[in-house]
Amino acid sequence: MIGLGIVVPLLPFYAESLGASGIWIGAIFSGFSLARAIFMPIIGKMSDKRGRKAFIVFGLLIYTLISLAYVAANSVYSLTLVRIVHGFASAMVIPIAMAYIADLSPEGEEGRHMGTFTVSLFLGMGFGPLLGGIIKDLAGMEAVFLSMAVFSSISLIICLMFLPDSKGSMDRMNRPSLKDVIKNRMMKAVLFFRIMNSFSYGTFMVFLPVIASIMLKPSQIGFLISINILTMALLQRYFGKMADKHKKSYLIVFGLTIVALSMLTIPLLHGFTSLLVASILIGIGGSISIPSATAIVAIAGREVGQGSAMGAFNTAMSVGMITAPMVSGIVMDFIGISYVFIFSGIVCLISALVFWIIALKTGV
Repeated sequence: MIGLGIVVPLLPFYAESLGASGIWIGAIFSGFSLARAIFMPIIGKMSDKRGRKAFIVFGLLIYTLISLAYVAANSVYSLTLVRIVHGFASAMVIPIAMAYIADLSPEGEEGRHMGTFTVSLFLGMGFGPLLGGIIKDLAGMEAVFLSMAVFSSISLIICLMFLPDSKGSMDRMNRPSLKDVIKNRMMKAVLFFRIMNSFSYGTFMVFLPVIASIMLKPSQIGFLISINILTMALLQRYFGKMADKHKKSYLIVFGLTIVALSMLTIPLLHGFTSLLVASILIGIGGSISIPSATAIVAIAGREVGQGSAMGAFNTAMSVGMITAPMVSGIVMDFIGISYVFIFSGIVCLISALVFWIIALKTGV
């Protein structure tokens, strides 16, 4: 996750240097998420049948190789293709790792276990942008991509040497289809949440560097994104425990509302300190809602298969990450960068209300 996080805040600048417009910046980020959305449900279901380790190892191998391909990308078209392949590799790693943890989670402690695991995801993504900004300032963009390759190769070696294999515990003949997963009463609400939460977060991650570049250095922008993700990392376990004790849907709605209000304020902010406060608040909102959502998925996974459930959950995230850069890129090109955050904040507020309605109907 450090390797992935290194490039996230810098990729918009790199894309712009290749001549990308706002819409093309959105397409480059959406290509990654589109590949994830297509392959995660398929790979998740396959991991329930064939074991999880082989998928993670192969995905990390592609991670390492594709990191070097970023250096060779010399146009928006080639960069988009690299991102698509990178997204395919990601489909083999993150949801399958989440399924591992769900396999190990005792009943009634899903929030604590999933919250603890996501600490590692957010710590990696949190330190990555900060490290990427520093490397970019000191050695240039090529060094950033090479660093991503190094971190990915270290992950590959660790998994090859120390990771035991794991298979889902469901009987092969009774595994539900993807359609059954989506229809599951618990999954309906949480999949909607994941799409809309990712829409807002995708806008923040892709377009905060664009609006902040007017007044801040790359290292400062990297710090803003890092502190946002590290805030989520530090609070995941705490709110995971809360999710095991309290109504999960309440926490999800509360977290979404904090994110929405924070997004709406970003166009009004000028300077590092005020943007830092907004980044922290968005991180707090995410840390309140995400552990509850992943706990619901882990509970549902006992009925539909953990690989299938986590694959669908991460696919929902990818749907949000696909639509956010594209829609926000269009808003940026036709109306202006400030309206990107206003639009996303309004969408997030509406989605909190819709989620609440769905949760009441399904009993989540």
